Amino acid sequence: MKSESYSHIIGVDEVGRGPIAGPVTVCAFMVPRKYERKVHEALYGITDSKKLSEKKRKEYFEKVVALTQQGVCDYAVSHVAASIIDRKGITYAIQAALKRSLRKVSLSSGCFVYLDGGLHAPIEYAQETVIKGDQKIWHISAASVIAKVLRDKKMTRYANRYRGYGFEKHKGYGTKKHRDSIKKKGLTPIHRSTWISME
Repeated sequence: MKSESYSHIIGVDEVGRGPIAGPVTVCAFMVPRKYERKVHEALYGITDSKKLSEKKRKEYFEKVVALTQQGVCDYAVSHVAASIIDRKGITYAIQAALKRSLRKVSLSSGCFVYLDGGLHAPIEYAQETVIKGDQKIWHISAASVIAKVLRDKKMTRYANRYRGYGFEKHKGYGTKKHRDSIKKKGLTPIHRSTWISME
């Protein structure tokens, strides 16, 4: 593997690219090489967050939190709001969140970054983008799960603020019920207004 000579491995993934409401969220999950085996064993079976139940995602997330408290791994999550997605586009938003998350966990040197799908880190990072990486590289799987759990929590909090839209259920995706609620109640500040066509 390309990462073998590096002291720290980082997995990066995003969630929330497709919804019509809420932020896009990027997680960077970092493991020092010396603790890789310990962390991997603790997270055995982790995979793409979309392939796990909500209960299972929460279980893995709780394990990550415990491992972070032990000092054997670290993670950072960045959210970029719908207003910025509307103003500057989804590509800009994802890249901004990605840079911010990496800055929070990375060292000045010695890090190798694995990224899912079409994601790319700034050029100063040693890196590899892996198609379906969230199913192939467990570091990316962990980033996928963390990002999903924390974005879902954020959307549930929004559900309490903007009642009647069902954010706690669809998490901002454009379901029929969600679109019907927009027709009845209008847009909220967390809707991506440029993404919404109600015809």
